[in-house]
Amino acid sequence: MKTLNKEAQQKQTAVTVRISGAEAVIKCLLEEGADLAYGYPGGAIMPVYDEIYKYQDKFHHVLTRHEQGAIHASQGFARVTGKPGVVFATSGPGATNLVTGIADAQIDSTPLVCITGQVASHLLGSDAFQETDIIGISTPVTKWNYQITDASEIPEVIAKAFYIAKSGRPGPVLIDITKDAQFGELDFSYKKCEKIRSYKAVPDLDKEKLNEAATIINSAKKPLIVWGQGVILGGAEKEFKAFIEKTNIPSACTGLGLSALETSHPLHVGMVGMHGNYAPNVLTNSCDVLIAIGMRFDDRVTGNLATYAKQAKVIHFEIDPAEVDKNVKTDVAVVADVKESLVEIMKLVEETEHKEWMQEFKKLYDIEHETVIHDQLNPTKEGLTMGEVLGGINKESNGDAVIVSDVGQHQMFSWRYANFNKTRSNVTSGGLGTMGFGLPAAIGAKMGAPNREVVAIIGDGGYQMTCNELGTILQTKAAVKIVVLNNSYLGMVRQWQELFFDKRYASTEMLSPDLIKLAGAYDIEAKRVSKREDLDAAIQTMMASKEAYFLEVIIEQEDNVFPMIPTGASVSDIRLS
Repeated sequence: MKTLNKEAQQKQTAVTVRISGAEAVIKCLLEEGADLAYGYPGGAIMPVYDEIYKYQDKFHHVLTRHEQGAIHASQGFARVTGKPGVVFATSGPGATNLVTGIADAQIDSTPLVCITGQVASHLLGSDAFQETDIIGISTPVTKWNYQITDASEIPEVIAKAFYIAKSGRPGPVLIDITKDAQFGELDFSYKKCEKIRSYKAVPDLDKEKLNEAATIINSAKKPLIVWGQGVILGGAEKEFKAFIEKTNIPSACTGLGLSALETSHPLHVGMVGMHGNYAPNVLTNSCDVLIAIGMRFDDRVTGNLATYAKQAKVIHFEIDPAEVDKNVKTDVAVVADVKESLVEIMKLVEETEHKEWMQEFKKLYDIEHETVIHDQLNPTKEGLTMGEVLGGINKESNGDAVIVSDVGQHQMFSWRYANFNKTRSNVTSGGLGTMGFGLPAAIGAKMGAPNREVVAIIGDGGYQMTCNELGTILQTKAAVKIVVLNNSYLGMVRQWQELFFDKRYASTEMLSPDLIKLAGAYDIEAKRVSKREDLDAAIQTMMASKEAYFLEVIIEQEDNVFPMIPTGASVSDIRLS
């Protein structure tokens, strides 16, 4: 008995060892199970990179070709795994090159831990070489940030960073570490952070609000669910599916909500938003109860707020109190963890049928299919369409691939036409709309899900923003399938110019280099397709490859994505052409 007590006491006593701050950084990451990072070295972060060299048997670092590539890759990793992505950068331009990706992660609720080097603490504020105030710069776009000037702070701050990044509504954090803190020594011990006194990650579920919500849902005649990425972030896919199947409520998703529910599910009535499906957009303004689950009523979803679902009672399931009543006034807000909320409301809602209401969605879907979808998937015009390319990928992937899309027309086509059978299969830049996201994010996604096919769908414009990351593929052998849909335009902007600016195509026509030769320079097998009869075989060859593969598809230049809600219009004013 005395022996057991002694062993227990030993376990409770933190074991300390004298090490450098730089080594402490790596040991902290390993304690958090984070053994993969993306980054780019430089003078102010060099002590940490020296420790990476020493720990290379335990810790894997991916050298990207630009810091923006590093942070987008870490986003891709985080999105498919649910784990915080880790990024390293040096001070000054290295740190500022992360900012776009940090802002992207903040608005899309992606957990990241960004670690930047900084000049020595005695030089802070002196405009030293490569000194920038990255704390001040990143404050508006991080969930939390902190500057470390003493080595002894490192374990506690990194533990806190991981807790904040992944708890509650996830997001990016940034830790800036001065060079002297990296060289300094500390007695190292590590304890994971489990709570912060001033930070409540998950609000307590209000059972009274839950009862109110259930009462409204049970009395609804024409209810509509709109779900977002919160279902995925909360790990509530099974609970969500059980909820909609018990209530038989037609359910539509946001762009980031895609893949939480399989595309083929009979209650999945499509996507809402500017380029979403006709039925759920139009019928948003006909439903009597609108149930929002893990979504934030983004302007691209709501259109004109003055006309958005004014006839409906609105129930909002949301973890972040700041999102409640921010854009759309709710009748009942259930502010809590979405998984817990769905488990509890299942006990209160009744099994119902909404057959006549579902028929209204079917009628409008048939109109959209006849007017838009059929011609995209089975075109008669000479030029290839983006929709038929996605259709070909669906045939080969059976809806099991991770689809990583860049930003633009091709992104909307990916959202509309890709089939998803598994959660965490749709990786894209939603709220910020960051061109250049696709290729590096696909590299990170492939490393996070090495046993899944990862297909990057990219436009010729966004591709040329970060095509230097082909070098990362060359070095890592990441077997990413890259599809560039090339219409020689910045397609989304060109579509707006066609529809709203009398076809004045100002600065949107784009001349590209020979993308096949470019891929070849990085030792990536590549093919270009411009004829319909060659498309299926090319997609089959790409998907069968065990290595990275590049496919360029020449697309009809004026192939527009419809339906479309014009800016400032009501969701029910969605255009089919």
